[in-house]
Amino acid sequence: IKTADQLHLPRPEAVYHTEVSQPTAIQKEMVQMLSERAAKVHSGTVDPSNDNMLKITSDGRKLGLDQRIINPNLPDEPTSKVNMCVDNIHRIWEKGQENKLTQLVFCDLSTPKNDGNFNVYDDIRKKLIAAGVPENEIEFIHNADTEAKKAALFSKVRSGDVRVLLGSTAKMGAGTNVQSRLVAVHHLDVGWKPSDMTQRNGRIIRQGNMNKEVKVFNYVTEGTFDS
Repeated sequence: IKTADQLHLPRPEAVYHTEVSQPTAIQKEMVQMLSERAAKVHSGTVDPSNDNMLKITSDGRKLGLDQRIINPNLPDEPTSKVNMCVDNIHRIWEKGQENKLTQLVFCDLSTPKNDGNFNVYDDIRKKLIAAGVPENEIEFIHNADTEAKKAALFSKVRSGDVRVLLGSTAKMGAGTNVQSRLVAVHHLDVGWKPSDMTQRNGRIIRQGNMNKEVKVFNYVTEGTFDS
């Protein structure tokens, strides 16, 4: 077995960016509530079937991503990390028009369920379309539910017909060979394991990419579970 550091294959140089958004007053308040819940769990005064650290961590991660996942009636904060991500995707999409450069967006939470409830995927797509990105250039990996559909979708990303692909680590990690035109990857949330992040970045930092330099964006909401 040969690993990447032994092979010295030509791979693009990655430039890492950490995009930090400030928490809203509501997010700060909710983080405080999470810490109160955690204190109760640790003191053993709550039944584990009602509340436990896994539930609290899960809520904390959702809250760090977007307050509307916890409550869709909360305002869409212009400075939220989801909106920061939309701005970056649009800017890079515009700059890469000539070579039809592509981007990946990783988000393990708030995936599209087609149940009418708020989710980050539809929110991002809607905002990109409003900013001028053609609808047919944005795809969700979740729509490719068979191997044949997946192969067709990956081919479209490689050719630059689909220029923004959103997905989760589980569905878009290993086996996703779409690096040909990839110029940026956006991590909207943090994977559970360090290997998740390696797997995600491995989609873009690999041989066969026409770009000499690529961008890796990590989005963090300060003062939440993201930190």
